[in-house]
Amino acid sequence: MTNRGRSRLKSRLMPMTRLAPSPTGALHLGNARTFLVNWLLARQRGWKLLLRIEDLDGPRIKRGADRQLIEDLEWFGLDWDEGPIYQSSRLEIYTDAIDRLIVSADAYPCTCSRKEVDAAASAPHVEDGSAVYPGTCRGKYASIQAAQAATGRAPAIRFKAPDEIVRFEDEFAGPRAFDGGQRLGDFVIAKADGTPAYQLAVVVDDAEMGITHVVRGDDLLDSTPRQILLYRALGLADRVPRYTHLPLVVGPDGRRLAKRHGDTRVATYREQGVPPSRVLALLARWCGIEGAAASLWPGDLLNSFCLEAMPRQSIVFQEQDHQWLLAGCATV
Repeated sequence: MTNRGRSRLKSRLMPMTRLAPSPTGALHLGNARTFLVNWLLARQRGWKLLLRIEDLDGPRIKRGADRQLIEDLEWFGLDWDEGPIYQSSRLEIYTDAIDRLIVSADAYPCTCSRKEVDAAASAPHVEDGSAVYPGTCRGKYASIQAAQAATGRAPAIRFKAPDEIVRFEDEFAGPRAFDGGQRLGDFVIAKADGTPAYQLAVVVDDAEMGITHVVRGDDLLDSTPRQILLYRALGLADRVPRYTHLPLVVGPDGRRLAKRHGDTRVATYREQGVPPSRVLALLARWCGIEGAAASLWPGDLLNSFCLEAMPRQSIVFQEQDHQWLLAGCATV
């Protein structure tokens, strides 16, 4: 990291975590449950809490969604100590990191289309159905300019994943090990239009902002080894945070909660007159807190919440959960 980059790194004397919603849509009950757990851990353990809006996915960003997310979090009683900080205001910082990885030969330009990656992939497909990149463009081009001149395509930038096992201890999911070459492959850190990819941006942000603890859904478990590799390549191995990955809230079909399961947005229940305490009571049950009253506030859960008591399996959002929330409208 450059001297300028190092000067931006925040002291880690105070443990810190972050709420990091993306304004590609409204806050739904599954996200809300993860944010609640993050908040409870922070307030129980004395971590500072930062709000970061991850708004780099340009075409999917919805106008006004950031304000809605903030209002929804505030509505059922979550607060934070710093922020909001918007990733879209930090593009120069991400570019600096990408340039450094290219100079150190830890990253390279790639002109492969998604279709070409899928067709050429020789490694097994990972759980999400995406192909492991076979390294077609490794060492192929001397520079970004050479790649574009040779193909007429603006290249993406890929990180060169080393052929090694990446291990880490997750606070909830336990010990994990990922094969860098066979399971991760060379992954994208900047899109062809120059937009920094999620993996790169969160590492740069978490390191600079002094994030010591990351709490998120277990759909991001396989992002963790990628991010650890980026920390190491950027000379930030001493900044790798502690990770806590939680089982997701899913629909009756076992798939991650989404529009296909109906309208589970926090804002919808809010608009229909469901009190925030009732939403919070449902989330509390999903956190393993039995007998939570429908007249509470997040601070009321601090003495009863225990990470070890949380369900180890995904939570299934049922029609009776929806009806139970709506039944609270009469109590407003």
